[in-house]
Amino acid sequence: MKQTIAAWQEQLSPLMEHVATRQMEDFGHIGAERKADGSLITACDRWSDRTISQWLHNHFPATGLLSEEGNTRVPDEEWAWVLDPLDGTTNFTYGIPHWTISLALLHQGRPMMGWLEVPPLRQRLIAVRGEGVQLNGRRLEPPIGVISPNACASLCTRSMVILQRRANQTFPCKLRMFGVASTNMAGVALGQSLGALEASPKIWDLAAAWLILEELGCPIQLLADHPFPASAGAQLATVGYPLLAVADPALLPIFHPWAAALQV
Repeated sequence: MKQTIAAWQEQLSPLMEHVATRQMEDFGHIGAERKADGSLITACDRWSDRTISQWLHNHFPATGLLSEEGNTRVPDEEWAWVLDPLDGTTNFTYGIPHWTISLALLHQGRPMMGWLEVPPLRQRLIAVRGEGVQLNGRRLEPPIGVISPNACASLCTRSMVILQRRANQTFPCKLRMFGVASTNMAGVALGQSLGALEASPKIWDLAAAWLILEELGCPIQLLADHPFPASAGAQLATVGYPLLAVADPALLPIFHPWAAALQV
């Protein structure tokens, strides 16, 4: 199963392009339903999940699958896919052009390949353990993490509470909120933000972005349990993994007090 970035790109590109095209066609023309947990889901989420899952089963029948919209229990197989077919459904539903298809491949519960497809931005990030990261075919170098007046960090909606809990202190840089956990994290790897704070990402939100950050040497500070190795049989439908990701180790002490405010 272990392959090069080029090999994965060749195999998965037609699938990702097919799904991305359908999502762009549906964007702005589709309504949503509310799931039991209060989050939104569209017919496009379901179609994307079925299409990707079926393709993976047909081409890799011996590999398990963990998916936000399908099986949410960690498979028993040595190799397993982790899929979020449309990370950012709220954005998608309300006409905000920012969402991601997130796919990772686990070996014995640890990410070995990560793929983020961002249809509205025509961006494709692929990481393979030990091989680095490519953006649209170009190899990425580790980001430079320097605090400056115009530097940015990203928060998820739920982590905004830290601004209230530390209301007497100024956040160390500008704030951005994209509403997509996977690309909040990947934004650190791309040098778009110095840090990303996620209060409750699920394993399908973070698996691909996690490997991208690791391959570029971007530190990840966990604020609760470690997601990897994912334990076979574990039910992860409601399990979140709060974390702080930063572009450079020197930034950890700067952002740590804000991350710690999530644990209050």
